[in-house]
Amino acid sequence: MAKSVTDIRNLVICGHGSAGKTSLVDKLLIQSGAVQGNPSVDAGTSLCDFDEEEKHHHHSIESTVTHFDHAGKHIHLIDTPGYPDLVGQMIGALRAADTALIAIDAHAGIKVNTRRAWEEAGKAGCGRILVLTKLDADNIDFPGLIDTIREVFGNPCTLLNVPLGLSDSLRGVVSTLKLPEKTDDAMVDPAAIHEALVESIIEVDDEVMERYFEGEMPSDQELSRLMTQAISNGTLVPIVCVSTNKDVGITELMDVLANVALPPSAWTIQGDAGADGDEMVIKPDPDAPLVAQVFKTRIDPFVQRLSFIRVFAGTLKKDSTLTSPEARKGIKIGPLLTVQAGDTSPVDEAGPGAIVAVAKCEDLHTGTSLGDVKLPPIGFPMPMVGLAVEPKSHSDDAKLSGALHKITEEDSTIHLEHDPETKEMVLTGMSELHLTLIQERLKRRDKVEVVTKDPKIPYRETIQADAEGSYRHKKQSGGSGQFAEVHIRMYPFPEGTDVDEYAVKDRFPHLKSKHYHEKSNFLWLDSVVGGSIPGNFMPAVEKGFLERLRQGVIAGYPVQNVCIEVHFGKDHPVDSNETAFKMASSKVFAEVFKKARPGLLEPMVTMHVTVPADYVGDVSSDLSTRRGQMSGMESAGGGMTTVDARVPLAEVSTYARTLSSMTGGQGSYSMEFSHYDVMPGNVQQEILAQAKVKEDED
Repeated sequence: MAKSVTDIRNLVICGHGSAGKTSLVDKLLIQSGAVQGNPSVDAGTSLCDFDEEEKHHHHSIESTVTHFDHAGKHIHLIDTPGYPDLVGQMIGALRAADTALIAIDAHAGIKVNTRRAWEEAGKAGCGRILVLTKLDADNIDFPGLIDTIREVFGNPCTLLNVPLGLSDSLRGVVSTLKLPEKTDDAMVDPAAIHEALVESIIEVDDEVMERYFEGEMPSDQELSRLMTQAISNGTLVPIVCVSTNKDVGITELMDVLANVALPPSAWTIQGDAGADGDEMVIKPDPDAPLVAQVFKTRIDPFVQRLSFIRVFAGTLKKDSTLTSPEARKGIKIGPLLTVQAGDTSPVDEAGPGAIVAVAKCEDLHTGTSLGDVKLPPIGFPMPMVGLAVEPKSHSDDAKLSGALHKITEEDSTIHLEHDPETKEMVLTGMSELHLTLIQERLKRRDKVEVVTKDPKIPYRETIQADAEGSYRHKKQSGGSGQFAEVHIRMYPFPEGTDVDEYAVKDRFPHLKSKHYHEKSNFLWLDSVVGGSIPGNFMPAVEKGFLERLRQGVIAGYPVQNVCIEVHFGKDHPVDSNETAFKMASSKVFAEVFKKARPGLLEPMVTMHVTVPADYVGDVSSDLSTRRGQMSGMESAGGGMTTVDARVPLAEVSTYARTLSSMTGGQGSYSMEFSHYDVMPGNVQQEILAQAKVKEDED
């Protein structure tokens, strides 16, 4: 794959659903000559939507890697789903990209996932280019749309071209940088934009700007170079216009991608990568040590596992053994593959900026770093809506387990947990729709049908007061018995508390050691003096605590935000053993927990609900009945308003159906995990009563 890093462009196309992203990628591949045919999303023949579920639903479900050549540049363009439920696919793809192409339906305007794409592109450090699609649609207010874009995303958003006509009369686009002679039917006067556009480009270079104001126009090459720099700085966000139905603006878009999209550039990262946590700069040098990362995993129906890799530095070679900060031994890879939607081709090596895949390597997972540098993890959102699943046929138990493992490998926003108490497999995803799509994939690809139970909300147990107590475990049944006694003090340990600042000698004068478990925000302290609990039994004490953390105490939910100080105990020279101390610590945890004002925590989500302005009152009232707290609202353009609120997850786990009914299908929303909060007493009593009934039934 002998491509110079300066000739590579990596982009991800993202935005709201039905903005025409996949159709646009299909058109770019056809027009560039990369592939042949006449693909159609609606007909189920799209090049990018090649999966059976995608053909059935007529929309993207996974990200798809494609590539084409234009104007001497090799362009990777990753198509991503537009539904907020599938945002993990976009976030993973952004790790591989340098520029985000954000699609906006010219008729529908800015939607919820348009904003999310903008925000995620910023978090990923990508340059941003806006592409206005479907300019052949009816009833487009083009000047109003541009005003809304600048209002929402800022003044750096500037038209690079404008359409000649709209809807049925659309016949082309004209540049605002190289002014044409005739612009009679341009929807916005290019000359009115030209000067501001040039100034926004040249302001990144003082010398060029000085020459410009002295009357010397920059050359085309200078403008292209400076425009790329302005996009990188965020001082310019180009807007380009297209219509795939009329083949308008496609060549012009290809020119923009080749000439001004960001090339692979140096990465500055912190943390484990740098010595002593200092910043480390990774330059796209093919002769440097390898730095690469897996950004996507896909498992096709023939059980060929594909790990998609972006190379940042060094050269990745086929059939080599690689190091990884996350692996204890070398990782052996086989052939390297370039990927064109559903097709692959072998290559010998891949340098900086390259995107390739490796087949059948079980040691590679999404987020795995390759080389000696540990790259930052990919920040996937926390899944929040769960279903308990079991196979329709008990003979499919093993088959289902394997199929679900493949699903979680492919989608980092799907989690699978085995509940030790209920023996259930709990599948957790972003939404009801997300989980429905997963069930369809299980049935189609893995031939496993499942039975599901109502969404399971991930409540947590915690305490709100200090307490202390002890428990003696004594069992004698002939021969060696069991004996252990453990004394503890229990304290609330709020999330965000600094462990080192909390666990100090002033507060715990006999402190010997501390043990922190980040996942459950659980801290336990060893303050035992005089060997009243022999040191060799302390690991068993910890096991007892952790077991009780997982099981819960008052309602069977995991415990978090708790600190325990073990300060005394007793043992027996013959009857004490690890099992006894594990049992005693689990029992004392439960007894003291019940004295410490136990309560339930519920997950809170931040919601962004975009609806026609006429429905804002209905949506606000409905969210209030769901214990939601409004945090604001703003115009989303096109007569739409976005309502922001924080709501308990339990109240909105099936919100999609309600919103569609309330707004006649015109509303959309996104939500992400915010935090855990203490549940109101009346609601808590209902949950505890349900848990008691379930316990009695069991």
